[in-house]
Amino acid sequence: MELLRGGDFFTYLHDRKFIISETRARIVAHEIATAIYFMHSFGIAHRDLKPENILMVNKEEDSEIKLVDFGLTKTFGPGETCNEPYGTLCYVAPEILMQLPYDKSVDCWSLGIIIYLMLGRHLPFDSSDDKEIGHKTIY
Repeated sequence: MELLRGGDFFTYLHDRKFIISETRARIVAHEIATAIYFMHSFGIAHRDLKPENILMVNKEEDSEIKLVDFGLTKTFGPGETCNEPYGTLCYVAPEILMQLPYDKSVDCWSLGIIIYLMLGRHLPFDSSDDKEIGHKTIY
């Protein structure tokens, strides 16, 4: 197993007051999208993508990232869906919240939220109580 010394991506953003360049955001978004593409090519959905589940390889400004915490993953067969309510509230796709059938594409919604956070410096769907909504995991 690889030792990742850089901490999680949320801390990386927090330490920089959520200010990173568009170029850095593009690179990180591409790395996450590439990881999602790889997982999805095997029918695997992460279902809990969020900055806390992205680790930095090292403390360098341009550190690579790695996706972690595959405890809520699900393998989907072709055309298969499910409606299990898993994920972290601020990053979860609407179909999960509405308990509608979903597939592995829910990870793409989470990627969009992470990109919004990197570029907008705040979550798009939040309440006045950041700690409650931002970190609540639904199981």
